[in-house]
Amino acid sequence: MSRIEILQVGPYPAWDEERLNATFTMHRYFEASDKVAFLAQHGSNIRAIATRGELGANRVMIEALPKLEVICVYGVGFDAVDLAAARERGIRVTNTPDVLTKDVADLGVAMMLAQARGMIGGEGWVRSGDWARKGLYPLQSRVHCKRAGILGLGRIGFEVAKRLSGFDMEIAYSDVGPKDYAKDWTFVADPVALAGRSDFLFVTLAASADTRHIVGSKVIEALGPEGMLINISRSSNIDEKALLDALENRTLGSAALDVFEGEPNLDPRFLALDNVLLQPHMASGTVETRKAMGALVFDNLSAHFDGRPLPTPVL
Repeated sequence: MSRIEILQVGPYPAWDEERLNATFTMHRYFEASDKVAFLAQHGSNIRAIATRGELGANRVMIEALPKLEVICVYGVGFDAVDLAAARERGIRVTNTPDVLTKDVADLGVAMMLAQARGMIGGEGWVRSGDWARKGLYPLQSRVHCKRAGILGLGRIGFEVAKRLSGFDMEIAYSDVGPKDYAKDWTFVADPVALAGRSDFLFVTLAASADTRHIVGSKVIEALGPEGMLINISRSSNIDEKALLDALENRTLGSAALDVFEGEPNLDPRFLALDNVLLQPHMASGTVETRKAMGALVFDNLSAHFDGRPLPTPVL
């Protein structure tokens, strides 16, 4: 009996590759030099797409696969998948929520601490010999007892808020409405108003057409020259041009970012700034979480082709 054929859009860790290759016929789209020809050659037999959150599956790809039944996303974000195209053909879509939530929250808080306390610069101060030559490192900003705003109090936002509570911070949040599980925190409906009352603004929203550039010039201006923006969501939630302008003009104090438009080829303006902490989209990048994500992709594929309910359906 022939094995089920799957289009693999991007590479996975070795442990996931081994398991997938042992069970399915994997077509490694990301290795093809001529991707149109690759789809033309293999597309008629492919029944599933295994992709990553930032890579997704666009309409052109979906329409090139007449037997496609399911798209499994390695990641919590599925905004790069053309859901309308999938819905039109009854194609199922899954992601890997929950297993990465706490790691993403951990990194967001770590980025806040690193940027506020100047930890990256502090290490450079020691390694360069400036500590010995110039003396003490310039004073930085405290975190505890300050005001934190969380834009999007879903799974990740909630875990961020829990961690910030340990720093005795005053916590407020914006979402589509007040949350029953957030009675100790202040609901602020307007993102601009939330930014205006925050020293640190965390962006933890799921990305959609409605949230595109929700953090624009007004939110950034309200956060102000003493404020810090931390993004552990998706790049589309922030107007990068407005952010770069504010960082360059110092109308925004600082930023800590794990996601960027066009990554890994980010806007070179970021590289010239000394008031932004840059991370390589690594919020879920722990061995433990990546193993759990890969297992969930495999479980969704297996469940679909075994006729069982999908563990984590989006569509």
